[in-house]
Amino acid sequence: MLDVGSRFGYLVFACGIFPLLVLPALAQNQQDIDLEEIELTVTEKLLRRPVTSTQRRDATLQDGTRPAYTIERQEIEQQGARTAKEALKFLPGILGGGTVGTEFNALSGQFIRGSNTAQVLILLDGRPVNNLGGGGFDLSEIPASIIERVEVIPGGGSTLYGSDAIGGIINIVTTRPTAKFTANGKLELGSYSFNEQTIQLSQKVGEFSYLAGFSRLQAQNNYAFSIPEANFSGVRVNNDGISQNANLKLTYEPTDRTKLSFTAFYLPKNQGVPGGVPIPDPPFGQGFFNSLTDNNRKFTDQVFLDLGWEQQLGEGKDSLLLVRVFNDRLNTRFDNRTEFADTLVGNPPRLQRTAQTLRRFETRQNSFGFQIQHNWKLSATQILNYGFDYRSTNAVNETTNLATSVVSPGYNATLSQGALFAQYSNDLTDRFSITGGVRQELSSLANGSITTPSVGLKYVIGDATVLRANYIRNFRTPTIANLFNANPTNIGNPNLLPEIGDSYEIGIDQKLGDIGLLRLTGFSNNISNLVAFKRITPPVDGVSGTWQNLGQVVTNGLEAALNLQIAPNLFLSANYTLNDPRILSSVNPGESGKELRFAGADKLNIGLSYENSQGWYVGLLMNSLSGFPTNNTNTEFLAGQTTFDLRLQAPINDRTYLTFGMENIFDQRFQLFPGFPDGGRTIRAGFRFQL
Repeated sequence: MLDVGSRFGYLVFACGIFPLLVLPALAQNQQDIDLEEIELTVTEKLLRRPVTSTQRRDATLQDGTRPAYTIERQEIEQQGARTAKEALKFLPGILGGGTVGTEFNALSGQFIRGSNTAQVLILLDGRPVNNLGGGGFDLSEIPASIIERVEVIPGGGSTLYGSDAIGGIINIVTTRPTAKFTANGKLELGSYSFNEQTIQLSQKVGEFSYLAGFSRLQAQNNYAFSIPEANFSGVRVNNDGISQNANLKLTYEPTDRTKLSFTAFYLPKNQGVPGGVPIPDPPFGQGFFNSLTDNNRKFTDQVFLDLGWEQQLGEGKDSLLLVRVFNDRLNTRFDNRTEFADTLVGNPPRLQRTAQTLRRFETRQNSFGFQIQHNWKLSATQILNYGFDYRSTNAVNETTNLATSVVSPGYNATLSQGALFAQYSNDLTDRFSITGGVRQELSSLANGSITTPSVGLKYVIGDATVLRANYIRNFRTPTIANLFNANPTNIGNPNLLPEIGDSYEIGIDQKLGDIGLLRLTGFSNNISNLVAFKRITPPVDGVSGTWQNLGQVVTNGLEAALNLQIAPNLFLSANYTLNDPRILSSVNPGESGKELRFAGADKLNIGLSYENSQGWYVGLLMNSLSGFPTNNTNTEFLAGQTTFDLRLQAPINDRTYLTFGMENIFDQRFQLFPGFPDGGRTIRAGFRFQL
């Protein structure tokens, strides 16, 4: 693992050497750039990218004080992302180390600034969808076909959005109806029997418009693999997956000041769960002895419904009322049909096979909520956003013994969260602006109410440099499982306090003429009141442990992003994320001062691409992760890995494109989670069309 000094050196190389190497050539090439090839300069294109989650209103990257990273639909298609999880791969600020595979159906995890998956808030068109029953949300459930763009806001955002935004926010913005009739489709085939078919139809007829679509993704994922640490090789079985997703969006605009909308997503998935490979000691130690399984299955069934109303108030365009009502149903069922499990026993160690009970684990979550918000432009330099949020979630968890049909309850509880919030922005001068906000959370929990302020500053130096600084206080309400679980192995604790995050950051945005933009952000993220499981030894009255507030983590690091046009139609991008999460206190004294597991990897992305107005695209993309510990005592590590992807797009005509992709060109084999191998080199080819 790189020490802090080495990491800073790596950062200087990634974001300092690149400009020094290419800027002399850029000065010459800029004179030759045909301005008719691009609508705006590269810098202006980047700064004018839309982003809504930083200020909870329509804005651009250059507005406000918060750093944000986005990927838009065209880039998602060019990079070949199949799900929201894959769309995040080449963005800075976020680690995918919690993902246990490279398949489209592999479980997604996201780590931002030392936070875990449950501490990252997932928004769907600006409203929360996190699983309050068990925590987090699996981004592999959302197909890329419905995504217009993805926004990543490191540093949290509880002032505007409430619970779970300790480490950051990921906002999935979905596609909208078009003015003219369009039909978009895609067919793609690839390695390990992968196939994808999508269709999206959209049209506006008078005051009404619609968008309707369907996508289907399927693969066997039966690849060969080997794990040298385990002296194990074989073929991945029971790793198949199929998702068949439907989406519908309807809008009605009786005037140019009123808009009604209805959105529905149905996202089911059926997949095998192959388990992990037995890993002996060393280097991982005891604890990773999951058997390969050929019967276990996972079923998910997600429904998202949304009804919205937008109304311009008064006579101008400076007062907008937004009202939204939503209902979500997140159902997950896992059938554990493993009849035997292997464990390592004895000295010297040997594998011992024991019989297992066949069980079904089922979780059902039903959420109802609404958002009421008023965006008010008080003057040319002042904007006020304020409103009220409410979300009530019921979650039920049960375990069924498939041999006896006996049902054991886990939890069945309801959590209600409401909040008043406000954010005020003022451009005090042409160069200096300030943004301040506050949220008062009101919870059905005795310890759930909390106040979260935020403040941000921005100062413009000359025409090319912007300095920014932010402080945000964030929080996360413990999950229903943490609070109310009746399972004696991890009984809930209703007296838990919310986890608290204090995020500090300072950054600079530097224009490189009209041809590029360099963004640097240094940050410190302090997470306290961490919820951790504390065991009781020996068990008391059958209770083996419970959840308590027993931890604190501080993460210091840097985020850097560089975008350049180095020649006509030739683009270079590079970004680097440095993370150093340290455990200050823990239920286990041996973890104090250690690096937090999984969240400490450093990430480097480099992309070189050619694209023109006729639709040609060629991209070579590198993704590199440093090694990281897999436990909090730092005795077990996974090695880092570097992969290269190739993506091609060739136009047949102005509406039809052939596509080709090769992921992991050099067939690097690695593990993203102990005992879970990657799929190696894969190839996909297909075509897209638009009518």
